[in-house]
Amino acid sequence: MHTEVVDVKNYEYHRIGKLAEQLEIAGIDREITDRIMEGGEDILRKTSPEKKADWFRGAMHRMNKLLDSRTRNAVREACACCLGGQRSKISKAIAEENESLKDRIKAANEAHYVGGIKMQENGEILAQFDLQKTAPYRCYCLPQAKEPLPITYCYCCGGHVKHHLQIALGRSLECTVRSSALSSGGGFPCTFSLRIVET
Repeated sequence: MHTEVVDVKNYEYHRIGKLAEQLEIAGIDREITDRIMEGGEDILRKTSPEKKADWFRGAMHRMNKLLDSRTRNAVREACACCLGGQRSKISKAIAEENESLKDRIKAANEAHYVGGIKMQENGEILAQFDLQKTAPYRCYCLPQAKEPLPITYCYCCGGHVKHHLQIALGRSLECTVRSSALSSGGGFPCTFSLRIVET
């Protein structure tokens, strides 16, 4: 996790500031960053949630146009929040109390702290936020979004899931967002596929 201090514009709304910071850390050209962040300084803490969601929709469309998928997904993963606290304690306890990968996956699923977890036949791990059993599914990050956002936005949650499962499973993981409530207009649940990276 990067902790270096970078020189970026000051954005009042923390989620926008975090995006600008991660674009800078990723070494994105300043001109491209400025295009992605266009209008971000006008979004304040007191700005309505709907307008915040609208700004992020535009920013994600600009990221999709200006950055390759690997880069933009990595930037969004690095924007992940809630990496410490109770979930971190659960992750560490799962790793300490369970020896095998199979047992750790079972324990993570039973803890249900990053949704339901199961191993697929192809060796990938599937994590799904399944608090709701039927559509319409709800996005808890941008619940006031009136229109779908590009799935790029959802790599932030992917980074959250990946972070905690890497600790719990004791493995390096690569994350792909398969579906999300936000990008599907509530049609599909948030589902993440995690591949174990052999080192």
